[in-house]
Amino acid sequence: MQKRRIKDYFIISLKGLAMGAADVVPGVSGGTIAFISGIYEELLSSISAISFKSIKLLKSEGVKSFWKVINGNFLVSLLVGICISIVSLAKLISWLLENKPILLWSFFFGLVLASILYIGKQITDWKFITFFLLALSSFIAYWITTLEPLVSDDTSPVYLFFAGAIAICAMILPGISGSFILVILGAYKPVFDAINNRDFKLLAIIGIGVIVGLLTFSRVIKWLFTHYKNMTLAVLTGFVIGSLNKIWPWKETLTWRINSHGLQVPVNEQSISPYAYQGDPQLLYAILLSIVGFLSILILEKIAVKNE
Repeated sequence: MQKRRIKDYFIISLKGLAMGAADVVPGVSGGTIAFISGIYEELLSSISAISFKSIKLLKSEGVKSFWKVINGNFLVSLLVGICISIVSLAKLISWLLENKPILLWSFFFGLVLASILYIGKQITDWKFITFFLLALSSFIAYWITTLEPLVSDDTSPVYLFFAGAIAICAMILPGISGSFILVILGAYKPVFDAINNRDFKLLAIIGIGVIVGLLTFSRVIKWLFTHYKNMTLAVLTGFVIGSLNKIWPWKETLTWRINSHGLQVPVNEQSISPYAYQGDPQLLYAILLSIVGFLSILILEKIAVKNE
């Protein structure tokens, strides 16, 4: 493992901030941010290193050996950034989703569009199976974005435990949004309420589910990267392509529901042309913000190449 300075860990925390901001938005994956910022495989390896074997090492050789094996400084730096982002940006993102949805989605659309090129460039061997997996995963991700969310405000511990476990599996996959999975499961509002209301009991239950899902699924992805890297990258690229439907800025609401506050909120939406949008499509600002998002990825890529 490369030796890092305090400045390096500060940059890792900033990447965590970006991941947390993306994870808050139901449609954008923190895994995408991790991949394009160059820390995805290190993140998988570090999480996968947390096991019964490393815990035994903690007992036999002490904290220092355990910390080194799990790449503790990296994980803590990243986690600090993610937590700060989620806690501080939750209300802001909620406000933007409610009041400036087109502009918010436009920025992320440009960002995710550029990430497709970035991830796709990592594929070094294009064969029939590679194209097939790319097309299949694109279709699956697109299909997921068209699912009608469950209407549920269930806060039972078991339900939120499994919601957290499933959502974190999606969250570490580029293209598949953990927040959107929470929406599909009907658990997005209970989870967000727990964050905003500082309900530590519910947050602990969700957190345990997240840990179980994360430790299990990260090993699967790491194994796939080790043995089938090109095919895994093709699947990840397809997931990102299919997810574009969810973050298309202009939507038409098909069905509505009344939430617990008596307000009408959309349940199921479909993507439409900005010219068919009922209201101000804010086309110029949307295009500009998409370009900003797109260029952000190109700049991150250049920085990553320079650092290498």
